[in-house]
Amino acid sequence: MAKVLVTGADGFIGSHLVEMLVKKGHQVKALVQYNSFNHLGWLDSSPVLSHIDVVSGDIRDAAFCHNLVQGCETVYHLAALIAIPYSYAAPQSYIDTNVNGTLNMCQAALAADVSRFIQTSTSEVYGTARYVPIDEAHPLQPQSPYSASKIGADAIAQSFWHTFELPLTVARPFNTYGPRQSARAVIPTVITQIASGLPTLRLGDVSPTRDFNYVEDTCAGLMALAEHNVALGEAVNIGSNYEISIGDTVALIKSLMNSDIVIETDEQRMRPSGSEVFRLWADNSKLSSLTGFSPSHSLSDGLEKTIAWFTQQDNLKKYKPGEYNV
Repeated sequence: MAKVLVTGADGFIGSHLVEMLVKKGHQVKALVQYNSFNHLGWLDSSPVLSHIDVVSGDIRDAAFCHNLVQGCETVYHLAALIAIPYSYAAPQSYIDTNVNGTLNMCQAALAADVSRFIQTSTSEVYGTARYVPIDEAHPLQPQSPYSASKIGADAIAQSFWHTFELPLTVARPFNTYGPRQSARAVIPTVITQIASGLPTLRLGDVSPTRDFNYVEDTCAGLMALAEHNVALGEAVNIGSNYEISIGDTVALIKSLMNSDIVIETDEQRMRPSGSEVFRLWADNSKLSSLTGFSPSHSLSDGLEKTIAWFTQQDNLKKYKPGEYNV
């Protein structure tokens, strides 16, 4: 198998993608964010660590990216700053990493003559749905500095397809959840607070709807897009075509965990009113028609796996349920 590069391999989705690629027999180079502690993120405890080529670095450095991509045929570009609340405080960091970093990766991939580049986007680029389900023709709405940076990153990537014929696909995952997810996201926030026995469940607005996708389905969707030439030049949603409110998701988690915890609204967890994305529901028909892929986990199935992972004490102790994770 040819060498595959995964940027953001130390993160939630990236670490799962690395493991799935290895299981399929791929030779994987994994980029992790450089730090002086030599921490490899979730790869530190990965069962495939000895089977991958781990490189520490930063996509904000163009020369580094040029050397990183050499010898790789497929690039899954996941490295990004993704926390929406932090983008309110540090928008320049999001431009530097998400926009300029993507430019560096596209230039490096073009110079290395890669055969496929998967630009990983987000459903946040659509903003609050103007119609549902959201297809790929839906207008893009920058409702946070984070989403604006991802719109810019996608545009840079697509310009390299149109201008230089860089063989890429823009993948737009909707709300991914599962083991290892940061507590900045709602599902791990709910599970860890319940599992830790806190007296109340502190949340922000529970009225918005989301299209939740188990992490293995998101990764399988990314891999399917990389394997089909008909997806070249396309932007493609990865979603379940199923909409559920955060409040109903919380109720489902409470039921699965046999909890009667009461929700308490935490104002610091509320987005500014103009920045909140109130409705997300993916039309996943394009992904299905191009690749034949469809997700294999129902929300209940995925939540059961996620709860089982988070409630293991060795995993739960990695989180701080009593604190708001920006």
